[in-house]
Amino acid sequence: MDNGMEGMLDTYLFETNSLLDRLDEMLMADEKIGDFSTDDVNEIFRIMHTIKGSSAMMEFSAMAEIAHHIEDMFFYIRDKGIDSLDPQHKKELFNLMFRSEDFLRGQVEKVESGEALDTDIDSFAADINNFLKKISGAAADEPDQAPAQEAAPPASVALEHLPDDKEAVCFLHIFLEDGIGMENLRAYMIVNAVQECGIDLRYYPENMESDSSTSASIIEEGFFMAFTSEDDANKASDVLRTQNYIRSYELAAVPEPEPEPEIPVKEEPAKSAAPAAAPKPVPAPQKPAPAKQASAPPVKQNLISVSLMRLDSLQNIVGEIVITESMVTSAPELNQLSRDAYDNFMKSARQLRKLTDDLQDISMSLRMVPISGVFQKMSRIVRDMKQKLDKDVHLTLIGEDTEIDKTIVDSIQDPIMHMVRNAMDHGIEDDPAERIAAGKSPQGEIILSATHTSSEVVISIADDGQGMDPEKLLAKARDKGILTKPESEYSVKEALGLVMLPGFSTNQEVTEFSGRGVGMDVVKKNVESVGGVVSLTSEYGRGTTFTMKIPLTMAIVDGMKVTVGNSIFTIPIANIRQSLKILPEDVIRDENDNEMLELMDSFYPVVRLHQFFNIDTDVTELSDGIVMWVETSDRSFCLFVDELVGEQQVVVKPFPAFLNYFELKNSGIAGCTILGDGNISIILDIQSLHSAALENV
Repeated sequence: MDNGMEGMLDTYLFETNSLLDRLDEMLMADEKIGDFSTDDVNEIFRIMHTIKGSSAMMEFSAMAEIAHHIEDMFFYIRDKGIDSLDPQHKKELFNLMFRSEDFLRGQVEKVESGEALDTDIDSFAADINNFLKKISGAAADEPDQAPAQEAAPPASVALEHLPDDKEAVCFLHIFLEDGIGMENLRAYMIVNAVQECGIDLRYYPENMESDSSTSASIIEEGFFMAFTSEDDANKASDVLRTQNYIRSYELAAVPEPEPEPEIPVKEEPAKSAAPAAAPKPVPAPQKPAPAKQASAPPVKQNLISVSLMRLDSLQNIVGEIVITESMVTSAPELNQLSRDAYDNFMKSARQLRKLTDDLQDISMSLRMVPISGVFQKMSRIVRDMKQKLDKDVHLTLIGEDTEIDKTIVDSIQDPIMHMVRNAMDHGIEDDPAERIAAGKSPQGEIILSATHTSSEVVISIADDGQGMDPEKLLAKARDKGILTKPESEYSVKEALGLVMLPGFSTNQEVTEFSGRGVGMDVVKKNVESVGGVVSLTSEYGRGTTFTMKIPLTMAIVDGMKVTVGNSIFTIPIANIRQSLKILPEDVIRDENDNEMLELMDSFYPVVRLHQFFNIDTDVTELSDGIVMWVETSDRSFCLFVDELVGEQQVVVKPFPAFLNYFELKNSGIAGCTILGDGNISIILDIQSLHSAALENV
């Protein structure tokens, strides 16, 4: 596929996904009140019209056909009014539209993954058409298989059969396919499609959209579009090629009237003159053509779509600028400048740093998207599971406008979905009476929230269900043989953490939603892959809360440079709680002779970086170096380093692919960065460093 087609496909996928997200948002909101608004009916019609056209252009025929059937259905609903449907029909319509959305979204996912699209859609299309017949009252007496009246052959149109339109210079004569039903509405939809392209026309029969009796003449004689220019007629012909239900059409031009020969006429009194022919009857008042709107000031488009690859390139360039700026400001040649020259240089450097920071903020903001799209999908999941599990659950959304990096949003969607499903499936009690007996509302509640901190986004999924019993978790782990120490030595927190071990599941049987043994361990792995952490708290009988802490971006971080021997490390500032000098008497040793420090009335283990990474250094006494008190999620410990170098913004560079063999991520290393002097600095992953170091302590 060439670049042009790839660009078209990317645009198609983006626009279609956006339209389906908008559709899902409307359906969820309308279902809550049990009715469609008039504006939403019009919007759904436009969405389906757009998806139909774009899918047909991309030759995704199944999607185009289903969208076309839905468009027909909403054309009728729009014409008759949503109030023409009774409550039961509206309920069926909601279910049908959710089913349609799932079908279209499933096809889009297949396009994205390169899979073959569905071709057997006859049954689904029939369900849509049957529902349209049901609400229009045309199901019983107008079956699809009934033969329709024979349509007139698309022969050349005699001039006397053309509509009497004095202003028209040409007509399009259109015949519909046999047996499609509601021919008057089908014809008007075709007319409407042409008009939406900005083409000025008049149509005959004039009242086809409101008079169902015109269907007979449309079947027998077709219908007409009248144009005042051949150019408009040709444009309309191009539109007709994209429309369904058209059997044939032809262009009929009105010939120029021949000039009458000059005949001498005797001058007589006007009153004695007789007309040569009877005047033609005055045509009935015809539907006025849409008046052209007065010229208005042009409206500029404020939004554009940008490829994520371009944003990645921009981010990389900004990162290189950050590195180059650091190289310039730390150049050793600056020491040779005079005092005035040095001051002037540093003044310019500070201005450059400010502009670099602004550029970085803008480039990062371009990648930020609200998390509302993910939250909306969770609303749909809760809605579907409510019906399948027969549970009364309310989903509360908080912080939908919270923004996060686009790549990170894509990575955390599945973990959030899994935790919401867990809450619905076996978090919320099955029996409302059980909730009432526990002093709770019979309606369960799941709270999905997102909040910003300085450098990360905190996402929590909380339910007021039955919670987790640590003793049952320990018993389950014992049966699976995954306990690493006696049960009595497990704290409540450690017992709850067992649910994140591979293959651990509390479900006794496999269901549609859980119990397959692929669960929280995958969630934990996916979140940690984007630099985040997962934690959980639970109170038995009261509910469970899962918390994810996700960095805003993984591209550029504020870090503290430290040295260990001849090596330079960078610790993310977000993980640093305090740096301090200690005395020998501050060191405490536990029963295993491990070094501990007492800070804020709590004891924290000490990890010597030179021992952990096997680095030669002359600084081996804790009192001679610097102790960094660091924390991540619910873990906190102390790092011993030689000295602090200073704070610096660094660009996170991934390691080459061949280094993945060494599992550096699990060794406390998140990546590397290039410093201003050209040296390489290792960026520490405090989360994995804590886990790896504890095994060696």
